[in-house]
Amino acid sequence: MKEDNCLHAALICLGMLYYSHAITTEKLNHVRPSLHGHHEKGKEGQVLHRSKRGWVWNQFFVIEEYTGPDPVLVGRLHSDIDSGDGNIKYILSGEGAGIIFVIDDKSGNIHATKTLDREERAQYTLTAQAVDRNTNRPLEPPSEFIVKVQDINDNPPEFLHENYHANVPERSNVGTSVIQVTASDADDPTYGNSAKLVYSILEGQPYFSVEAQTGIIRTALPNMDREAKEEYHVVIQAKDMGGHMGGLSGTTKVTITLTDVNDNPPKFPQSVYQMSVSEAAVPGEEVGRVKAKDPDIGENGLVAYSIIDGDGMDMFEITTDYETQEGVVKLKKVLDFETKKSYSLKVEAANVHIDPKFISNGPFKDTVTVKITVEDADEPPVFLKPSYIFEVQENAASGTVVGKVHAKDPDAANSAIRYSIDRHTDLERYFTINADDGNIKTIKALDREEIAWHNISVFAVEVHKQHQEAKVPVAIKVVDVNDNAPKFAAAYEAFVCENARSNQQFITISADDKDDSANGPRFIFSLPPEIIHNPNFSLRDNRDNTASVLVRREGFSRQKQDLYLLPIVISDGGLPPMSSTNTLTIRVCGCDSNGSLLSCNAEAYILNAGLSTGALIAILACIVILLVIVVLFVTLKRQKKEPLIVFEEEDVRENIITYDDEGGGEEDTEAFDIATLQNPDGINGFIPRKDIKPEYQYMPRPGLRPAPNSVDVDDFINTRIQEADNDPTAPPYDSIQIYGYEGRGSVAGSLSSLESATTDSDLDYDYLQNWGPRFKKLADLYGSKDTFDDDS
Repeated sequence: MKEDNCLHAALICLGMLYYSHAITTEKLNHVRPSLHGHHEKGKEGQVLHRSKRGWVWNQFFVIEEYTGPDPVLVGRLHSDIDSGDGNIKYILSGEGAGIIFVIDDKSGNIHATKTLDREERAQYTLTAQAVDRNTNRPLEPPSEFIVKVQDINDNPPEFLHENYHANVPERSNVGTSVIQVTASDADDPTYGNSAKLVYSILEGQPYFSVEAQTGIIRTALPNMDREAKEEYHVVIQAKDMGGHMGGLSGTTKVTITLTDVNDNPPKFPQSVYQMSVSEAAVPGEEVGRVKAKDPDIGENGLVAYSIIDGDGMDMFEITTDYETQEGVVKLKKVLDFETKKSYSLKVEAANVHIDPKFISNGPFKDTVTVKITVEDADEPPVFLKPSYIFEVQENAASGTVVGKVHAKDPDAANSAIRYSIDRHTDLERYFTINADDGNIKTIKALDREEIAWHNISVFAVEVHKQHQEAKVPVAIKVVDVNDNAPKFAAAYEAFVCENARSNQQFITISADDKDDSANGPRFIFSLPPEIIHNPNFSLRDNRDNTASVLVRREGFSRQKQDLYLLPIVISDGGLPPMSSTNTLTIRVCGCDSNGSLLSCNAEAYILNAGLSTGALIAILACIVILLVIVVLFVTLKRQKKEPLIVFEEEDVRENIITYDDEGGGEEDTEAFDIATLQNPDGINGFIPRKDIKPEYQYMPRPGLRPAPNSVDVDDFINTRIQEADNDPTAPPYDSIQIYGYEGRGSVAGSLSSLESATTDSDLDYDYLQNWGPRFKKLADLYGSKDTFDDDS
């Protein structure tokens, strides 16, 4: 901090000296107004005089970061026409005028009122003008000048990055370039040494060095080994002022990592490996692992293993596990403890990638001895053959011997063997096996046409060690016997034309035989001896397992016979031969002249002997007329109803309607129809009164829900009561209705409301007030006695 303060003081002193020198130079170089000018001719030959500028000044400088108590004097403006009487006024304008730079309008002295920073702005362009103080008339044309901010060393060097990371291969030569670091200085590089940088190393010696002018870091020691030390931390300094005392500095950290090269061969940690394996192990099973250590990493540390010698090269193999870098010894062939009990292998581990620059460090491989001991194991029985194939004739008697399997114990004990059939492979239990000698026999007759091959499995187990078992597949072929007669290959049905010609072929037939081809084709077709000379059809054997049926005569007639059944005998070529009689159905059909089939129905000829077409039409017409009559009768009967009597002349408030017959009460189930409650006229909410003449026509009330086809009677009546209560157009008539006949056995009592009114009843009829306006009249007639007393 003391060095910085001393430096600032020295710079201020230098600035003051420079300023004094500039003032002196300004006075010496002051240009006076000149009366001489360049002569120019006007339009009319008049000589014009152009006066030169009467005042000039030098370029001004001001030191940055000035922190004195008074404003800094930048310079002075003065005109030759200024006589010092104060009539001239100096005006300053431009960048920073009035804010940073102020001028004394009388003396022309310019001062900087604020601290300037060259790194923010290096120069300012201003305009000066001398005007008359009283009239503000310009006495000189305006002129521009520049105020430059003089630089001082106030910015330390800064690196582009705070931390750098670089890699360099291990064992690199001295002077190998690692990385270049770069710093910058905000000071003016054209003035002094404020921005002249020099690089040096503060930490990281003696491993690395740095070039002072370029900042390039290089290796300084040979044969740096990554396996010894992988990472280095280096501190680089950049100092301005050319690195001299008093300069400012900045530092950065550089992390340098040594990258790996293949400079180390693989090495086994021991000279001999001991392993063991059971003789029961299967090929491909892992026996053991070996590992050679290589301090290198990545592809430089990859190791490949191989067997280069030993008596077990044919029995074992080795592969490389690249994840663990281990050599995996595996079994290649089946071992036998009784044959050989130990093996020896020579295993080599070698690098996959070798760097030629370090081949002198080789060889990049190592060898080790692997000794493998074979362990004895209790082995399961072994069949003499890997599989067995036997044959047996179909339909052979139960107990027929099919074949024999044999297994033995490979161990020295040579234990007894017991045999059994895997019943999962013989679900129908066609076979059995002798547990002691392995003889396989049939249990029931076999049919080749159902199953031609039987594939079973036979187990062999040691008598005293049931867990030791072996399994062998046994295929049993069922040999065919000619026990199936040939039959038609399809359900044939032939058609022959009435106009067929003699010896005309009309169908070709073939046959199938379920037996093997040795007992099947060739087939022989023939007619039975008793019909071989029949007059209608003949048969021709084509000797290719097919036969053709031909017409023997001409002139077939459907009226006489429209169906023929022709028996055909089919024999096979087996020993002994088998035959069957099959029936061919032949229909007689009508054909055109070209032999194309038209019709095979015999009914078309029978119609001529019956009714004619006209008779049939007459019968149909009669049936239609009868149906129309029945429909009209039913319709008229349904529409015939007794209309209600409307007494137009008796349109009064009290009507007495007499019903002569009300039905037979509960016992009468035919006089009353529930369908009348579902009157279509009432569906839309409009029920016309037929006992009175309506005074005016009114429209159905909106918003009423139509009654569905199937209506609950209780809901239907409640809905109609509510509509009647709320209908302002319905007259509140009290109708006296007489029911003359109630039927036999009716449990209904008297319905006479008038009689009830004349008796002294103790019933309370006040609830009639809640039944709506239609019952208001009854409520008034049957009101409480208190009400009548009050009225009286």
